[in-house]
Amino acid sequence: MQDTIVAVSTAWAPAAIGVIRLSGPDALSIIQSLWKGPKPKPRCATLGYIQEKEGEVLDQALLLYFPAPHSYTGEDVVELSCHGSLYILRRVVELCIERGARLARPGEFTLRAYLNRKLSLDQAEAIADLIQAQSAAAHKLALSQFRGGYYEKVRTFRQKTGGVLSAPRAGNGF
Repeated sequence: MQDTIVAVSTAWAPAAIGVIRLSGPDALSIIQSLWKGPKPKPRCATLGYIQEKEGEVLDQALLLYFPAPHSYTGEDVVELSCHGSLYILRRVVELCIERGARLARPGEFTLRAYLNRKLSLDQAEAIADLIQAQSAAAHKLALSQFRGGYYEKVRTFRQKTGGVLSAPRAGNGF
C-alpha cells in the first residue's frame, strides 16, 4: 500500500489561488482533521475552512475529493484551493505532514498515475512536455501526445505493415 503524499500543485509564488494536492489512502482523513465545513462529496466543490487547531481558522478554501480509482493517480485524491499566500500554502502542507502525509517528490503524482495504469508512459512524458511548452507548436505537439496521438500513429503504422515489426524473426536473432 502506498503512503499519502502532499504538495503545492501551483507555482510557488504569491497568487490569488494556490492548490494543494494530496494522494494516497489517508488523503481524505488528513484533510478532514483540518476541515471545518460540510462533509465533502465526491467530485463536488465544498466551501469551508482550514483550521490549525479547533477554532483557529487558517484560511477559507474549496475542497475537491476524488475517490479511488476515479482520480488522476488512481488513489484517493484531495485538492484544496486556498488563498495563494506562501505562508498559507506552506502551513497547510506542514499541517498535512504533521498528520501523516509526506512531501511528494517532483513528478510523483504523475508517476503514481502511471504505476496505477491511469496514464501510459507516453502520456506521462507528454505531461512534462505540456508543463515545459513555451510555444503554440510545442503545446500542440504535447497535447496531441497526451491525447494519444503518438500511440495512434504507432497503432496505425502496425496495422499498415501487417504486424511485420512485431513478428519473431527466423535465423540468428538479428
